[in-house]
Amino acid sequence: MSSLHETNLQGRVAIVTGSGQNIGAAIARRLAEAGAAVVVNGHSSRENVDRTVSEIEVAGGRAVGVMADVSEPTEVARLGEETVAAFGPVDIAVSNVGQRLHKPFEDISVADWDRAIRTNLSSCFYLAHHVVPSMRERGWGRLIHISGYDGFTGHLTNRAYNIAAKAGMHGFSKALARELGPHGITANTVVPGDIDTERDWSQYPRATYEGVIGSIPVRRWGHVDDIAYACHYLCTTGSFMNGQAIHLN
Repeated sequence: MSSLHETNLQGRVAIVTGSGQNIGAAIARRLAEAGAAVVVNGHSSRENVDRTVSEIEVAGGRAVGVMADVSEPTEVARLGEETVAAFGPVDIAVSNVGQRLHKPFEDISVADWDRAIRTNLSSCFYLAHHVVPSMRERGWGRLIHISGYDGFTGHLTNRAYNIAAKAGMHGFSKALARELGPHGITANTVVPGDIDTERDWSQYPRATYEGVIGSIPVRRWGHVDDIAYACHYLCTTGSFMNGQAIHLN
């Protein structure tokens, strides 16, 4: 079914975690537009998940919503099982969940650290752990981890656990790329810069919407579709890209 110049995702099945809104929702919509059957995942807002599913269906795509906390391995296992029940084995797994809390290092508790690492980094492992065996069996798979440029530059203060987790995501991508590439599975990291999304500005105490624009040479925020199309590329014509970080910045 696959080819070097595959441009659509007809017959493919995708999970996109954290896809009730913002970047995740854009990725889910783009993969569905390209023909994939998509499982939209969220944890806190069923309303957001249902809205993304509805947008996909109205546009003629196929989608279902599955609520699951991807920081918990048993929940990720259930997410995978419900995906298989709805559409069949998973071909594309996009890990997009993240917490970006602003907290000085000495105020971070062990519980804070463990929760952030489980949410931002371990969730990638849990999802890959569940979907890779069937990908290997079928000789095709795409693993995509949505990181952040602070994980590469460390430019934000009071974000130790987020920076550590986002850097770890790319290390995980590189390890999987080396190990799973011979089996037709690629693993890459997509690194958003300043993307115009709904966010809690209290976690960005020294930044303003207008101030960020002034610091960007093209004088605009990135759009969620910039990230979505990068994911589409990795799932189609970008089959030679493996173990890399795509910086949309």
